[in-house]
Amino acid sequence: MTHQPKSVSPEMIEVVNGPEEIAKTGKRCVMTRRQFLLTSGISTFTVMVALKSGPSAAKVPAMVSTYERKFICKLSELKEDEPLDFNYPDEGAYCESMIVKLGKEAGGGIGSDKDIVAFNYTCTHQGGPLQGTYQKGDKALGPCPLHLTTFDLTRHGIFISGQAYQSLPQVLLELDGDDVYAVGMFGLIYGRYDNLKG
Repeated sequence: MTHQPKSVSPEMIEVVNGPEEIAKTGKRCVMTRRQFLLTSGISTFTVMVALKSGPSAAKVPAMVSTYERKFICKLSELKEDEPLDFNYPDEGAYCESMIVKLGKEAGGGIGSDKDIVAFNYTCTHQGGPLQGTYQKGDKALGPCPLHLTTFDLTRHGIFISGQAYQSLPQVLLELDGDDVYAVGMFGLIYGRYDNLKG
Protein backbone atom coordinates (compact mmCIF):
# COMPACT_ATOMS: atom_id res chain seq x y z
CA MET A 1 0.00 0.00 0.00
CA THR A 2 1.34 3.41 -1.00
CA HIS A 3 0.92 6.33 1.37
CA GLN A 4 0.76 9.86 -0.01
CA PRO A 5 1.72 12.88 2.10
CA LYS A 6 -1.31 14.95 3.10
CA SER A 7 0.17 18.03 1.42
CA VAL A 8 -0.11 16.46 -2.07
CA SER A 9 -3.53 17.01 -3.56
CA PRO A 10 -5.25 14.39 -5.76
CA GLU A 11 -5.21 16.96 -8.57
CA MET A 12 -1.41 17.26 -8.34
CA ILE A 13 -1.03 13.46 -8.41
CA GLU A 14 -3.22 13.36 -11.50
CA VAL A 15 -1.11 16.07 -13.17
CA VAL A 16 2.12 14.17 -12.43
CA ASN A 17 0.95 10.65 -13.25
CA GLY A 18 -1.76 11.47 -15.77
CA PRO A 19 -5.41 10.39 -15.47
CA GLU A 20 -4.86 7.49 -17.90
CA GLU A 21 -2.18 5.93 -15.70
CA ILE A 22 -4.29 6.25 -12.55
CA ALA A 23 -7.29 4.68 -14.35
CA LYS A 24 -5.13 1.88 -15.80
CA THR A 25 -3.26 0.91 -12.62
CA GLY A 26 -5.66 2.04 -9.96
CA LYS A 27 -2.66 3.54 -8.15
CA ARG A 28 -2.07 7.18 -7.44
CA CYS A 29 1.70 6.71 -7.66
CA VAL A 30 3.24 4.67 -10.48
CA MET A 31 6.28 3.60 -8.42
CA THR A 32 6.74 3.16 -4.69
CA ARG A 33 9.76 4.56 -2.87
CA ARG A 34 11.09 1.01 -2.40
CA GLN A 35 10.70 0.25 -6.13
CA PHE A 36 12.41 3.54 -7.01
CA LEU A 37 15.41 2.83 -4.73
CA LEU A 38 15.74 -0.75 -5.99
CA THR A 39 15.55 0.35 -9.63
CA SER A 40 18.05 3.18 -9.04
CA GLY A 41 20.48 0.74 -7.42
CA ILE A 42 20.25 -1.67 -10.35
CA SER A 43 20.71 1.18 -12.85
CA THR A 44 23.75 2.50 -11.00
CA PHE A 45 25.31 -0.96 -10.88
CA THR A 46 24.68 -1.44 -14.61
CA VAL A 47 26.29 1.90 -15.43
CA MET A 48 29.29 1.15 -13.21
CA VAL A 49 29.80 -2.24 -14.88
CA ALA A 50 29.45 -0.65 -18.32
CA LEU A 51 32.03 2.03 -17.46
CA LYS A 52 34.69 -0.37 -16.18
CA SER A 53 38.27 0.52 -16.97
CA GLY A 54 41.25 -1.61 -17.81
CA PRO A 55 42.76 -3.29 -20.85
CA SER A 56 39.40 -4.16 -22.40
CA ALA A 57 38.26 -0.51 -22.22
CA ALA A 58 41.34 0.59 -24.18
CA LYS A 59 40.27 -1.59 -27.13
CA VAL A 60 37.05 0.36 -27.76
CA PRO A 61 37.52 2.42 -30.95
CA ALA A 62 37.20 6.21 -30.64
CA MET A 63 34.86 8.26 -32.78
CA VAL A 64 36.94 10.51 -35.01
CA SER A 65 36.41 12.83 -37.95
CA THR A 66 38.57 12.47 -41.05
CA TYR A 67 39.19 15.28 -43.51
CA GLU A 68 41.24 15.99 -46.57
CA ARG A 69 44.85 14.87 -46.14
CA LYS A 70 47.20 17.82 -45.56
CA PHE A 71 51.01 17.78 -45.66
CA ILE A 72 52.46 19.11 -42.38
CA CYS A 73 56.25 18.53 -42.41
CA LYS A 74 59.09 16.11 -42.98
CA LEU A 75 59.62 13.64 -40.13
CA SER A 76 63.39 14.14 -40.37
CA GLU A 77 62.95 17.90 -39.72
CA LEU A 78 61.28 17.45 -36.32
CA LYS A 79 63.50 18.02 -33.30
CA GLU A 80 62.59 16.71 -29.86
CA ASP A 81 60.56 19.15 -27.73
CA GLU A 82 60.43 21.83 -30.47
CA PRO A 83 56.79 22.36 -31.53
CA LEU A 84 56.08 23.25 -35.15
CA ASP A 85 52.94 25.32 -35.85
CA PHE A 86 50.43 24.71 -38.67
CA ASN A 87 46.73 25.26 -39.44
CA TYR A 88 44.26 22.37 -39.59
CA PRO A 89 41.64 21.35 -40.71
CA ASP A 90 41.24 24.69 -42.54
CA GLU A 91 42.39 28.31 -42.34
CA GLY A 92 39.40 29.53 -40.28
CA ALA A 93 39.04 30.62 -36.66
CA TYR A 94 40.64 28.40 -34.00
CA CYS A 95 42.46 26.24 -36.59
CA GLU A 96 45.96 26.85 -35.14
CA SER A 97 47.66 23.58 -34.24
CA MET A 98 51.08 22.22 -33.34
CA ILE A 99 53.08 19.06 -33.95
CA VAL A 100 55.84 17.95 -31.59
CA LYS A 101 58.24 15.05 -31.12
CA LEU A 102 57.90 14.30 -27.41
CA GLY A 103 60.75 11.81 -27.02
CA LYS A 104 58.28 9.65 -25.09
CA GLU A 105 55.57 7.29 -26.40
CA ALA A 106 52.18 8.98 -26.54
CA GLY A 107 48.57 8.07 -27.30
CA GLY A 108 48.01 8.47 -31.03
CA GLY A 109 51.73 8.97 -31.61
CA ILE A 110 53.37 8.11 -34.92
CA GLY A 111 56.95 7.32 -35.93
CA SER A 112 59.21 4.49 -34.83
CA ASP A 113 58.98 5.61 -31.19
CA LYS A 114 55.26 6.56 -31.40
CA ASP A 115 56.20 9.92 -29.90
CA ILE A 116 55.07 12.41 -32.57
CA VAL A 117 51.69 13.99 -31.85
CA ALA A 118 49.72 17.04 -32.91
CA PHE A 119 47.07 19.08 -31.11
CA ASN A 120 44.85 22.09 -31.63
CA TYR A 121 46.15 25.19 -29.81
CA THR A 122 42.81 26.40 -28.42
CA CYS A 123 41.83 25.61 -24.82
CA THR A 124 38.54 23.71 -24.65
CA HIS A 125 37.30 25.73 -21.67
CA GLN A 126 36.84 29.25 -23.05
CA GLY A 127 39.07 29.34 -26.11
CA GLY A 128 42.26 30.65 -24.54
CA PRO A 129 45.37 30.56 -26.76
CA LEU A 130 47.94 27.90 -25.85
CA GLN A 131 50.72 28.94 -28.27
CA GLY A 132 54.08 29.14 -26.50
CA THR A 133 52.97 27.14 -23.45
CA TYR A 134 54.58 23.77 -24.27
CA GLN A 135 56.30 22.27 -21.20
CA LYS A 136 58.97 19.79 -22.28
CA GLY A 137 59.55 18.48 -18.75
CA ASP A 138 55.92 17.41 -18.34
CA LYS A 139 55.13 16.86 -22.05
CA ALA A 140 52.16 19.15 -21.50
CA LEU A 141 50.51 22.17 -23.10
CA GLY A 142 49.50 25.02 -20.80
CA PRO A 143 48.67 26.57 -18.50
CA CYS A 144 46.04 28.46 -20.45
CA PRO A 145 46.35 32.21 -19.74
CA LEU A 146 42.62 32.48 -18.97
CA HIS A 147 42.03 29.85 -16.27
CA LEU A 148 45.29 27.86 -16.03
CA THR A 149 44.13 24.62 -17.67
CA THR A 150 47.00 22.29 -18.60
CA PHE A 151 46.78 19.30 -20.97
CA ASP A 152 48.81 16.04 -21.04
CA LEU A 153 50.06 15.44 -24.59
CA THR A 154 51.12 11.84 -23.84
CA ARG A 155 47.52 10.84 -23.03
CA HIS A 156 45.47 12.19 -25.97
CA GLY A 157 45.44 15.74 -24.58
CA ILE A 158 43.50 14.94 -21.42
CA PHE A 159 43.36 17.90 -19.03
CA ILE A 160 45.66 17.71 -16.01
CA SER A 161 44.38 20.70 -14.07
CA GLY A 162 42.32 23.84 -14.48
CA GLN A 163 38.77 24.59 -15.55
CA ALA A 164 38.44 22.60 -18.80
CA TYR A 165 36.41 19.40 -18.76
CA GLN A 166 37.20 18.20 -22.29
CA SER A 167 40.48 16.97 -23.71
CA LEU A 168 42.39 19.07 -26.19
CA PRO A 169 41.42 18.11 -29.77
CA GLN A 170 44.13 15.85 -31.21
CA VAL A 171 45.11 16.09 -34.86
CA LEU A 172 45.31 12.59 -36.32
CA LEU A 173 48.56 12.01 -38.18
CA GLU A 174 49.68 9.68 -40.94
CA LEU A 175 53.25 8.88 -41.95
CA ASP A 176 54.11 8.27 -45.61
CA GLY A 177 57.85 7.69 -45.89
CA ASP A 178 59.38 10.86 -44.43
CA ASP A 179 56.21 12.93 -44.97
CA VAL A 180 53.82 13.65 -42.10
CA TYR A 181 50.18 14.34 -42.99
CA ALA A 182 47.20 15.51 -40.93
CA VAL A 183 44.18 13.35 -41.78
CA GLY A 184 41.53 14.06 -39.13
CA MET A 185 40.56 15.29 -35.69
CA PHE A 186 39.87 13.46 -32.45
CA GLY A 187 37.57 15.86 -30.60
CA LEU A 188 35.70 19.07 -31.36
CA ILE A 189 37.61 22.32 -31.84
CA TYR A 190 36.53 25.10 -29.47
CA GLY A 191 34.07 27.60 -30.98
CA ARG A 192 32.84 25.22 -33.68
CA TYR A 193 29.74 23.06 -33.90
CA ASP A 194 31.48 21.08 -36.64
CA ASN A 195 35.25 21.10 -37.14
CA LEU A 196 34.83 22.26 -40.73
CA LYS A 197 31.96 24.74 -40.12
CA GLY A 198 33.06 27.06 -37.35
